[in-house]
Amino acid sequence: MTMSTAQIEKAFKAWPQVAPALRVPRNEREYRRLVRLLDRLIDEVGEDEHHPLASLMEVLGVLIEKYEDEHVEELA
Repeated sequence: MTMSTAQIEKAFKAWPQVAPALRVPRNEREYRRLVRLLDRLIDEVGEDEHHPLASLMEVLGVLIEKYEDEHVEELA
């Protein structure tokens, strides 16, 4: 699906408020912030795949998993 010019303009205007949540975590503090946000979303969204925030929850999960893969040692 391609975004229209109007949709892109709306995204540009909304980005400053959304950017802190949709950032690749570079350190432990940013990682913990994303985990807390994901926990809040899980409480709100639950298992509802059709919830408007379900895709945000999925994106945060991917960002968190990437950080953990690169920075968290597995327990033996």
